[in-house]
This record gives sequence, C-alpha cells and structure tokens, in this order.
Amino acid sequence: MSLDESELPRTEEEWRVRLSPEEFRVLRQAGTERPWTGEYVDTKTPGVYHCRACGLQLYRSDAKFDSHCGWPSFDDTIPGTVKEIEDNSHGMRRTEIRCARCDSHLGHVFRGEGFTPKNARHCVNSVSIRLEPAQG
Repeated sequence: MSLDESELPRTEEEWRVRLSPEEFRVLRQAGTERPWTGEYVDTKTPGVYHCRACGLQLYRSDAKFDSHCGWPSFDDTIPGTVKEIEDNSHGMRRTEIRCARCDSHLGHVFRGEGFTPKNARHCVNSVSIRLEPAQG
C-alpha cells in the first residue's frame, strides 16, 4: 500500500485513525520502541522496506546490517526518500530521520562509527517500516 500525496492524512487526528496506537506514538510523535523488541531487528529476508505510514520505499534489504544496537540498521537509503533533521532532544545532539513523503519519524542516523564502508547507521524503529519480501 503506497499512498500518493493526495491520499495522505492532513491532520494528526486523521493519522491517529489510520495508525495503531504504537505506530502513532513512534511515527507521528517521534517515539522509540524498546530495543530488541521490533520485528525486523534480526530479519535477513531479501526485499524492500517501506514507510509504514505512507508506503514509500525507504531501504533495500542489502543495505541492512547487524549493528547489535537493538534496532534494525541500514547503511544507505533509497535516494531521496529519507530526510534528516537536527535533533537536540534528551540532552543529546543527534540527527533524526523522517520519511520524505509523509514526514513520519523513522529513527536516527549516526555517522563515523565504522560499522560499514559507508560509515553510516540508520537506526530505524521496526514499527516505522514494513518489509515487502522480494519475489522468487
């Protein structure tokens, strides 16, 4: 299910109706699911991860890696699908990542950790994404 711009909810109340309470808390209120509880933490299934709110393709499974941080980690996005916003909440300086289409919270990106040659870790809440397994 991928929504085009005209089908996106216009208000937070419309999002609240469309999403489960946990999805709304994370996607629309920038919440975080508890570490090691998300359905995609250890998933190795080939496919494409979509924004759970609007269906936009965000990450390919070949960009996913084991960072052992408790959340799914990706070292690259599908170009143009994720926007970055400075986040100074909780007494930290971080970079929040949001869906470029619907502005839903995905998680945070960290750079310079050396996990992969791309040197980036998109730490994503499982409840923010949905895997579409590859065909065949």
